[in-house]
Amino acid sequence: MLDVATARARILSGIVACGQETVPLGSALGRVLGQDLLARRANPPVSVSAMDGYAARAQDATQGAVLHVVAEAPAGHPTAHVIQSGQCVRLFTGSQIPAGADTLIIQENALREGERITLTQPNPPGRYIRAKGQDFAQGARLLQAGTRLGPKEIGLAAAGGHAWLTVARRPRVSVLSTGDEIALPGDPVSEDGIFNSALFMVSACLQQAGAEVIMLPSACDTTESLTAAFAQASQTDMLVTIGGASVGAYDLVRQSLSGIGLSLDFWKVAMRPGKPLLSGRIGSTPIIGLPGNPVAALVCSTVFVAPALQRMMGMAVADTLPTEPAILGDALGPNDQRQDFLRATLTRDTTDHATADALPIATPFASQDSAQLHILAQSQALIIRAPHAPAAAAGSACQILRLS
Repeated sequence: MLDVATARARILSGIVACGQETVPLGSALGRVLGQDLLARRANPPVSVSAMDGYAARAQDATQGAVLHVVAEAPAGHPTAHVIQSGQCVRLFTGSQIPAGADTLIIQENALREGERITLTQPNPPGRYIRAKGQDFAQGARLLQAGTRLGPKEIGLAAAGGHAWLTVARRPRVSVLSTGDEIALPGDPVSEDGIFNSALFMVSACLQQAGAEVIMLPSACDTTESLTAAFAQASQTDMLVTIGGASVGAYDLVRQSLSGIGLSLDFWKVAMRPGKPLLSGRIGSTPIIGLPGNPVAALVCSTVFVAPALQRMMGMAVADTLPTEPAILGDALGPNDQRQDFLRATLTRDTTDHATADALPIATPFASQDSAQLHILAQSQALIIRAPHAPAAAAGSACQILRLS
């Protein structure tokens, strides 16, 4: 069996980018930027007022000074007037600073009578003025290629003048679940049958990673049914199977894939849950075979499949897991030869000695049965334990992988 780090690195090493496409800005949420984004113009494009008030010369803006209001210039309607000594122009937030002015007197510091104002305090140069390019200059790099676009990034792209963005194409992933015992939620089910939670859970995980998921009809536990199902995935960027990759008499995924040209990279990983993980390819299409157990399928999707999809979209993905330190909430016994991924809750230390930057407390569930989805739904993280790890006391350090 391969160790988790080696298996992850081998899967990622064979991934190639999916290419790029151009989408309108309003449809770019969640997409991955395909190339660096440069500002088409400065922001602000001219020096503007940061508040409502009066533009003036700083040398005139002394306490008690009386200035003559010679014009008014709302935002979007700049004045051509050049401010002279003893003059000011009424401005509003976002108004262009007129020529000759180098300070903005906020209206709270000016007493107005007719067309004159009296300053109640001095106003230094540059006060309440947003200088041209203060946010960013024309041509500045706003966002780096590989950035996942959220609301903040969309706003920045709009401010930079971009109506269309070049983004990575979403990987098209076929997800195929196998097994005579599974049925779609809501469909009739036999007495010993189960609803197909793994299909929807894995598909949601891959969609969250950025993929366009195609959920194929479930395949029966026969070579003929599996081979016919694989044919439906021929035009996608990746095939993910669920179940049928173990060693039982009806676990026929590996055998059926071999019959249509599977080049097997590895099968079995020293992890719990998730031991019967398959990785290979048919032609240039990556194939990842997940365990049929729903919890194991999600853990393997998080550890192996989602990062592979992110790399397909040009995102920076490390070969190692993005773990973080935590404190054990309960004691753990010694581990065996497999790397454990224990479902756990996360809480904060609420005692008097706790600090704001205290590590989270990761408490594993007493039961780690990998068929218990209600425990998975309550978990915020997986506690990762190395193979042959010794017993660990409550309060000792550990590593966690957060669940989204």
